[in-house]
Amino acid sequence: MLANPPAANVAPLLTPGAVPGLVWAFRLHHDGSAEPLPIDVPIEPSHDGRLWLHFNLTDLRTRAWLANLHVPQLARDLLLSNDNFQQIHIVDNCVYGVFSDLVRDIDAATRETGFLRFAMTERLLLSGRHQALSSVDAARRVLEGGHRVESVAALLEKIVDEIADTMDRMADKIGTDLDGIEEKVLADDTGSQLRSSLSKMRRTCVRLHRQLAGLRVLFHRLEQKNTDNLTPALRLQAGKLAQRLDGLDHDIVELHERSRLLEEELRFKLEEQSNKHLHALSVVTMMLLPPTLVTGIFGMNTKGLPLTENESGFLVAAGLLVGSSLLAYLIMRRLGIVK
Repeated sequence: MLANPPAANVAPLLTPGAVPGLVWAFRLHHDGSAEPLPIDVPIEPSHDGRLWLHFNLTDLRTRAWLANLHVPQLARDLLLSNDNFQQIHIVDNCVYGVFSDLVRDIDAATRETGFLRFAMTERLLLSGRHQALSSVDAARRVLEGGHRVESVAALLEKIVDEIADTMDRMADKIGTDLDGIEEKVLADDTGSQLRSSLSKMRRTCVRLHRQLAGLRVLFHRLEQKNTDNLTPALRLQAGKLAQRLDGLDHDIVELHERSRLLEEELRFKLEEQSNKHLHALSVVTMMLLPPTLVTGIFGMNTKGLPLTENESGFLVAAGLLVGSSLLAYLIMRRLGIVK
């Protein structure tokens, strides 16, 4: 969603004292280098750099601090909201919105969706989350590794790049797992875990596609919107980002289709195995029907039963049982039921 309300003063005012709920902070110098700042001391604005402040929005003190920040009301409201849909807005030299991301575990991204909220002015990028997110953490590590960004817009683009990279790595993992499952299916290995694994991969692909589809639509709309009123430091390379997301989304859709086809093939193989088992059970049942008839006849409690006075009656009855089964088998073999 895009909006362009009337002009507003977006100059940030940082109050004295340590900023509550601050997860990390960077000062971006004019040469593009990023300087990590301690979060337990006051952070002062300066004329020689820009700031990136990243917050834990579950901290009530953080919400109170952000509520008093001198950014447009709409941007501040979105930062403090619980909106769980992707959006981007523009209000007089301030870009703000919500991007989806993957929740970060201790050492890797999970398949759970989280949301990054941000507000960006020429000299300040405010970002916040309710859960630890993978992409902003990756952007932090990149900055600590010496990556240079020329503006806050370039920093936000880097965060979006990291979102795409995180999903790309997950797509690569899904593709590798699908290769392994395909090998097992072709080898007629239909273990009980394969179908649940395929279902989990399909769900992951659907979630990634949903996230990417929403994100790329935002940048396509931003590309078509007239942003001449924005200063160069706030202009995002929307077309480049949209193109990257389009290609990644196409890969995710292909993985989803591939997992669906593999799941169908696995289901067909399981049905084929079930049919074979049912066929074998039917053959055994048909072979046992004649002996059952013989035992039923000899089990009748009536006078005049044959072989009752014969010393070899049991052996004759046993021979009839075996012979009737053999006769049933020969008949089924002649009819093509048994090969």
